[in-house]
Amino acid sequence: MSPSKTFIFLALLSFSPQLFLTISSAVEDNGLLMNYYKESCPQAEEIIKEQVKLLYKRHKNTAFSWLRNIFHDCAVQSCDASLLLTSTKRSLSEQEHDRSFGLRNFRYIDTIKEAVERECPGVVSCSDILVLSARDGVVSLGGPYIPLKTGRRDGRKSRVDLLEEYLPDHNESISSVLDKFGAMGIDTPGVVSLLGAHSVGRTHCTKLVHRLYPEVDPALNPDHIPHMLKKCPDSIPDPKAVQYVRNDRGTPMILDNNYYRNILDNKGLLIVDHQLAHDKRTRPYVKKMAKSQEYFFKEFSKAITLLSENNPLTGSKGEIRKECSVANKQHHDEP
Repeated sequence: MSPSKTFIFLALLSFSPQLFLTISSAVEDNGLLMNYYKESCPQAEEIIKEQVKLLYKRHKNTAFSWLRNIFHDCAVQSCDASLLLTSTKRSLSEQEHDRSFGLRNFRYIDTIKEAVERECPGVVSCSDILVLSARDGVVSLGGPYIPLKTGRRDGRKSRVDLLEEYLPDHNESISSVLDKFGAMGIDTPGVVSLLGAHSVGRTHCTKLVHRLYPEVDPALNPDHIPHMLKKCPDSIPDPKAVQYVRNDRGTPMILDNNYYRNILDNKGLLIVDHQLAHDKRTRPYVKKMAKSQEYFFKEFSKAITLLSENNPLTGSKGEIRKECSVANKQHHDEP
């Protein structure tokens, strides 16, 4: 071994094994860390949690919105808060796309951002606020607390042109849904658990009338049909009208495993719900989650963690937005 190589080898030996573990862990985790703001904004996560509690107390539906946000943002190529950007003259917002139908309450993300900015201006990203508000929203709905890493930075452009490529639709085949989530590293039980989010919230009539008109889908439970017809009396509902069916009539405000019992009983509102209960790849997990809420929560926690860590912007990539709905001024023209 040459003297120079010997020196390098000995220098490497002088570092502790713990340092190598730390370095490899940071690389593996794409720069995300637990308690990323521990030094720069120690109160960040507590402020977000308190804001979520306050807003949920005033407007219960906000928790559904926060939970949907993490799907609609993180599944589309990167967890970078691109969903929160509003339309400009040059760029259409993801919020305007048909796949985003029914998404609302973005103003409450702004409320949380303002509270964090008062404590630590220019430090905490909108993408971390989006992810943590979803995490704390899950708790408000009776779901599990999921420890999540932070350190994401915000994207500068809408990804509206990529929505259909990355974001599964409620009318897609279960194979397509499994493939799209699989590309993010989420396995079959993980996908089954994520669709358990349909245990809360509601489905607008525009998304389910094709199962009622011109003829009722024979796969639907006959006992459930009168209620659906009552809630959705028009074959072509007004998308702006408040016409919807609760996803779970039994426990509509609680994230629980009742969804799985419902879909096994053919009471799922969407095509994807029905497929999930009957496809041979997913049915065993549906049955297992219907029996065990603990198993549902365990798989749901793992899947949300993977979703939240999907291709984040870290380090010098992206920016920390001043306002969540607009990219910082100096970056408007950058890719």
